Amino acid sequence: MPQFQPATAPIRTGLIGFGTSGRVFHSPLLAANPDFSLDLIVTRDPARLNAAATRYPQARLVPTVEDLFAAADDLDLVVIGSPSATHVELANAALDAGLAVVVDKPFAVKPWEGRDLIEKARRLGLLLTVFQNRRWDGDFLTLRALLAEGALGEVRRFESRFEWWKPEQTKSWKVGATIQQGGGVLFDLGAHLIDQALQLFGPVDDVYAETLTRRPGGAADDDTFVALHHGSGVRSHLWMNGIAAQVGPRFRVLGSESGYTKWGLDGQETALAAGASPTDPDFGVDPESAWGMLGRDGALTRVPTERGAYGAFYSGLADALLRGGPVPVDPEDALRVINVIERVNLLTH
Repeated sequence: MPQFQPATAPIRTGLIGFGTSGRVFHSPLLAANPDFSLDLIVTRDPARLNAAATRYPQARLVPTVEDLFAAADDLDLVVIGSPSATHVELANAALDAGLAVVVDKPFAVKPWEGRDLIEKARRLGLLLTVFQNRRWDGDFLTLRALLAEGALGEVRRFESRFEWWKPEQTKSWKVGATIQQGGGVLFDLGAHLIDQALQLFGPVDDVYAETLTRRPGGAADDDTFVALHHGSGVRSHLWMNGIAAQVGPRFRVLGSESGYTKWGLDGQETALAAGASPTDPDFGVDPESAWGMLGRDGALTRVPTERGAYGAFYSGLADALLRGGPVPVDPEDALRVINVIERVNLLTH
């Protein structure tokens, strides 16, 4: 395998897509980190072109990925924030161009595609990682710390939800995206929930699932439940639902000594969408009214939520590219998530 060749700062970055992924997540996180420069953005939508030009006047704006790869000699890194069905093709093209690659989740639609990407990156000696930003949600960081200190005793059941009320799909590509194209709430929200469960409780030896399409004419699932049995003995119950008229707790974790319940979604996405910067003093801070509860009924205490830190993904990526540190998300982890999703789809379709 070729030896690691460190990049030099700033890491010259091209971003594919300026929808929610590129506009809300990647571009502000890149802009906030001095180890990166956002040099090129691919988008053909006129409104997105105008928004990108206003926010990042230093970036070159191009309409096609072919334009980006034609400029590959001027880049070190490509961030892929395009629709799910394009992730593998674009990641392959980026690796062929000799570039490090960040792929949005889902990493791939089929496990063999993800495996081929990992092997290709290793063969070429290029960095490949997956943007599993929900590992840096404040509530997840808090729960992880509680488990590490044994605050719950032996964990028996883990309940985790991403639910909201959005009866009409607003993203055009998601309206018609089938499961075979990486469409549906399992590939979308489920990729986060499954990743978090695997990070906390380890490999899965049994899977049960219910995948439903509630929206009239929907091309893929929008109301899904997944139950996992981990080899560690923990049972994870995961709900993902885009049409929930009333939402359940974000986390409900039951152990032999106590439980932990947390309501409400991490606020970093909402803040970024509203124009906040990760460098703002209160970015990622959860209000006290939203803190979770630890203990047993009759003896509950509020637990301060750890500060959310989406910027840590790019800090870790800079360390990997500049100094040879570990990637912020091992693509093997992302492949394990896709393997679970594949098991669910084989079970339910």
